[in-house]
Amino acid sequence: MEPLIALVGTTCLALIIGACGVHRLRRLSTALRGGLAVMFLLTGGAHFIGMRDELVAMVPPALPAPGLLVTVTGIAEIVAALALLPRRTAAPAAGLLTFLLIAMFPANVYAADTAETWWDELIPRTLTQLVFLAATTTVLVDRGRAELSRRRQGLRPPSDAPRSPATPGRSNAAEPGRPPGTGRV
Repeated sequence: MEPLIALVGTTCLALIIGACGVHRLRRLSTALRGGLAVMFLLTGGAHFIGMRDELVAMVPPALPAPGLLVTVTGIAEIVAALALLPRRTAAPAAGLLTFLLIAMFPANVYAADTAETWWDELIPRTLTQLVFLAATTTVLVDRGRAELSRRRQGLRPPSDAPRSPATPGRSNAAEPGRPPGTGRV
């Protein structure tokens, strides 16, 4: 339940801040990146502090080395959470998190067998996972569309843009047999 609260709360807070004038936070996908980052920092940290034993116990017995699996997925969640924040790495991070949510779902099914509270039962767990998947997929699709749009326009991502006085669409690089500054249009 705490991860869902972290996702929804942080995303709503970012949208409110965006509505108050911080224009970069007005887009849902940007707010979701912040919400997902907070959520996965929380859940990734739980792989090491506070809930490690419970998470190791969630790993189905058919899988080898439950402690190692919990460690690796925890590291992946933390790294991907941080990678969600820059636009340039948000799509691969969202893709990795989407994969992790799907790959780790059997652990949620296994854990639901020993649920102590209603929100740990299979249906609430499944619905919560679907919300998380919808959020990661929204970021993945949004960043993919932005990259596709940039490619269609022949643009590079903002952080990679060359700082040169060249005319857009013209290259300053000389081709063999041409003097410098006379590149193709």
